[in-house]
Amino acid sequence: MAGKALIVYATRTGESGKIAELIAEGIRLSGAQADVLNIKEVRRPDDFKGYDAVILGSATYHGDMMEKMKTLLFMAEKAGLEGKVGAAFGAFGWSGEAPERIYGTMKNIFKMEMVKGPLRLKSSSLGGGIQMAQDYGKEIAEKMNS
Repeated sequence: MAGKALIVYATRTGESGKIAELIAEGIRLSGAQADVLNIKEVRRPDDFKGYDAVILGSATYHGDMMEKMKTLLFMAEKAGLEGKVGAAFGAFGWSGEAPERIYGTMKNIFKMEMVKGPLRLKSSSLGGGIQMAQDYGKEIAEKMNS
């Protein structure tokens, strides 16, 4: 049976939202389901229920993830994500720390089954990043089905 993934993103300029949609495409191309939500649409820990995978993404802003993502991570800690498939991504202009920090929290605090690493894409022009994001989605779907 195909799994179901939730992708939640925080964005400043729309780039992380575009990446979220591309990851969702990769998941769907693999036969799994994917829901994409702007971080503003997630309000309580129960919003994570019913998903086999959770993918979180944020733009890097002044060397860190966006504040809304930090708040979401505190809430997600109460969502019972241990053992679920996890992944992290984000767009950045010059430094790109957000995906690594989100990934570390999901792996070490939430105890999720993470894909091999976070997806970091330079904003302004996704270029070859389109294929990278779709492939990341396929990797997530594969891990859900393993």
